[in-house]
Parts: sequence; structure tokens; C-alpha cells
Amino acid sequence: MSASARVRADACPGVFATHDAADGPLARVRLPGGAITAARLSALADAAEDLGDGALHLTSRGNVQLRGVTRPGLASRLATAGLLPSPSHERVRNILASPLSDVAQELASALDRALCAVPELAGLPGRFLFALDGGQGDVAGEGADVCWRDGALLLAGDDTGLRVPSEHAVDALISVARAFLRTRGTAWRVSELPDPEPLLSGVPGERTEPRAFATRPGLPIGPIGDAVVVAPVFGRLTSAQARAIAKAGNAVVTPWRSILVLGPLEAGTGLVADPDAPSLGVSACIGRPGCAKSLADVRADAARVGRAPRAHFAGCERRCGKPAHEHVDVLATEDGYLVDGAFVPVGELTETLATLAKKGQQ
Repeated sequence: MSASARVRADACPGVFATHDAADGPLARVRLPGGAITAARLSALADAAEDLGDGALHLTSRGNVQLRGVTRPGLASRLATAGLLPSPSHERVRNILASPLSDVAQELASALDRALCAVPELAGLPGRFLFALDGGQGDVAGEGADVCWRDGALLLAGDDTGLRVPSEHAVDALISVARAFLRTRGTAWRVSELPDPEPLLSGVPGERTEPRAFATRPGLPIGPIGDAVVVAPVFGRLTSAQARAIAKAGNAVVTPWRSILVLGPLEAGTGLVADPDAPSLGVSACIGRPGCAKSLADVRADAARVGRAPRAHFAGCERRCGKPAHEHVDVLATEDGYLVDGAFVPVGELTETLATLAKKGQQ
């Protein structure tokens, strides 16, 4: 693990501390476990339409961002809807949970309550990430600082060998977070600590030989029993689409910019429900004109690409929103793109990515 540490201030946006983007203030709303009720989703849709750019932007941590929030009143609306249970902790409620695991989802709610009940944990860095994996291996591979995976405790993605039953999972994760806060120095992530082993001191459980777990990121697009998984293009969910989902019932926002809709969704929403849709393999940061640092309108360029391998388009070297799993890196330059480090003119992107996709299928 790297011993590097960041010394600049933690600038992760929230509701009270927004980010000044080129298209206006950006607010990030945390959804622990990704779970959201129909009423709360409707409230977010109203807020996006009345106060922002009219859309909900899904993040790679299963949260939601509102862009262009130039009008006041967002915090009061979210508080009324129950989306801000602890204003002091709102930026640290970063919790992933397996969307299809009832155990993981229940533990996510319990962890959120426990986290908000510990005053000092409001001081965690905004990038510190918890995960609760029901054994599917889906969220365990998403770069969490501490993850409970069906009994196994992982730090920065590595199995510690410590085994913790579900009834003690929340206490174990809270204990690790408190230890990290005491010992982190200037580190923001567990991966930046020279030795994470002291974080386990005091965590009850049985020790066994650490093992390498397989990960299976993502959730299949399409019907799953009585539910359906859909994806908004580039993670941009319009207010109308959000209301259609809310009409169907409760939902779970996933870290793969898809949504598990727990009810019958009406047709004609414009949401991707075909697992073979070309757009599913491509993600992109906001790009121009939303971000002043971006060197290109990456979403427009990505939209012109047909069949492609799993790829992420980024407008600058920060690579905002990049997936945690393997992908082709498509980085904008002043006059084209670097595709996994090799320069490609804009006009040749489609052919280049199609060739990579074909190679990946062989």
C-alpha cells in the first residue's frame, strides 16, 4: 500500500459545501446503500427541476449529484424529505451495499445510523468509503476503504483474514473508521497508510488465512424477477425519468450508474433496459461546458462512438467518475484523445474503439 498522503484540503462536495463547477454549484447527495424511497426520489426530482439543471447525475459511489444549483433552498428541501438525517455527517455517509442482497441493504441502513451517532466520525475524509457485500463480490471490488464481505473484513480491497459475523459487522466497520480517524495523519484513504493492520486492533472476530476473492462488478441490465435494472445514458437521469421510477416504487441507485427499480416501470422512459445497448459500455465525466478543466465535450464525442469496449472518457487528467474495474482510458487532449496512452484523432475514435472491442471478444 502506498504511503503517500495528501496535504491539501478535503474538497469533496456535499449539500452545504458545494463545488463551484463551470455550470454552477454542484451538490452531492449521499444515498447509503443506494436505497431511495419513491417519495424521496420524487423530492430529488423536484429539487433538480426547481433549483438545478433539471437532472439527477448518478455517481460511481451510488450517490446523486445536482448540477447548476443556483437557487436557494436545497438543504431545507432535502431535510424535509429525510435525506439529511445528520447535517454534520452528510459528507461522510459514503456506503456501498450489494443491491440484490437484503442482508447488505439492511446492514447499510444500520451502519448509516451508527455512523451518524458518533460525533467524531463527522471528521472522516469525504472520500472514505464503506462497503457491505452480501457475498456476490459486486461492491467488494469498488475500492472501499473497509468492506464487510459476507463475513470477511477487507481493507482497501485486501482480505485481512478477520472473519466477523453479520451481527457484528456494523460495529467492526465503525471501529475501523474510528481507528483510521485517530491514526490517519494526513491520509485520506486506507490505501495511503504504510500499515493498515493497527486499524484492526479491538475488532472482534476469528482469524484465518487471508484469501483472494473474485469480484463481479456491475448488475445485469434488464428484468430481475419483479424488478428491473435500467441505466440513464451517461448516468444523467432527467426529472421526468426519476418521477417515472418513483411511480413504479422504491429503487436502489448502484455504483455502476444504473438503477434497480423495485416495481413495474412504464414504457417509453428513454432509460436503457437492453443489455446489448452500445452505450452501456461507455462512461464519461461531465466534460465541457460543465467543467472548466475539461479539454473537450467528452459526452458528445462518446455519444458518437458505436460498439466499444468498456471505456471511460475523461476531459482532464483528474479522470472524474472513472470506474474502479478494468476499462479503456480515453483521455482528452487539446487536439484529440489518448486511448490507453496512444494518441487518436477525434475522427478515428469510433474505428479505434471498435477494433479494441473486437479484440476483447476474441
